[in-house]
Amino acid sequence: MLRLLLIFLTLTGMAHAQERRPSHCIALAQAPGAEYLQKASFRDPLENNHVRISYISHASFLIQAHDGVSVVTDFTGFIGNVDFLPTVVTMNHAHDTHWTEYPDPAIPHVLLGWDDFGEIAVHHLDLGSMLVRNVPTDIRRFDGVEENGNSIFVFEVGGLCIAHLGHLHHEPSPAQYAALGRMDVVMAAVDGGMSLDTETMMRVLRNIKARVVIPMHWFEGWTLEAFLAGMSDEYEIVIDGSSEIELSLRDLPRRPVIRVLAPRYLKDS
Repeated sequence: MLRLLLIFLTLTGMAHAQERRPSHCIALAQAPGAEYLQKASFRDPLENNHVRISYISHASFLIQAHDGVSVVTDFTGFIGNVDFLPTVVTMNHAHDTHWTEYPDPAIPHVLLGWDDFGEIAVHHLDLGSMLVRNVPTDIRRFDGVEENGNSIFVFEVGGLCIAHLGHLHHEPSPAQYAALGRMDVVMAAVDGGMSLDTETMMRVLRNIKARVVIPMHWFEGWTLEAFLAGMSDEYEIVIDGSSEIELSLRDLPRRPVIRVLAPRYLKDS
C-alpha cells in the first residue's frame, strides 16, 4: 500500500515538474453527462465536443474526438479491412490478445501499459482535443505477480473522462482510485475470472461510479448475463445490437447505464 502511494505521489510530482495540462477528471468532483446518439459509420463527422466509441473486438475500442484524433485500446494489429490509421494505440500484455509486437510504424503514438525493463510505465500524452494518461496496476503470472504489468488508460476528451480498465487483476488501491479521478465512462472486463471475478469487478465499478459502463472481454453469454443480473438493481441495461455510441457532455442520466455493445471490426459503409 505504501509503495503504491509512493508511486502515485511520484506520478503527481512528475506532473508538477513538467508543464502539463492538468487532468480535469481528477480536478472536478462532478460533471455533466452523456447524450447517446447513433451513427452509421466510424468515418462520419462528429459534432464539436462529441466522442464516438466503437467496440471492435475483445478489449479493443476505437475512441474518436471531433477533430479526428483517435485511439485504439488493447491494440492487436488488426481492426478491420479498412484504410485507417489511429493517432494512438494502447496495449497491455497480460495475454497476446491485448497487444502486438509489430504495430504499424506509421502510428504516431504507441503506448505500452508496461515497461520492458521492469520499471513503471508513465504516460501523459496531450493531443489538444484528447489527453491520454495511465494508472499502472499489477497482473498475475504463473510464477507470481508482475508489478505494474497492466495500465488502466484514461482518455480525457470532449469534457468526458473515459477509462479502459485493461486486464485488471486486482481491485485498485485507494491511491489508484485517486489517480483515476472522476470517470464518466468505463470499459470493464466481465469474463468472470480471467481478469477479475464478477463480484470484485462489480465492486470496482460501484466505487468508480461511472455513469456509463461498457462491458468487454466476455467470452460466453453466461458471464455477461451474470454481470448484468448483478448490476441491474442499480444500472439501466441497454442492449440494442449496435457496436458504437456517441457521447456528449450534457445531462447525466439519473440512473447509471450499462451499454452492451456488439463487437464488430471496422468497415466502410
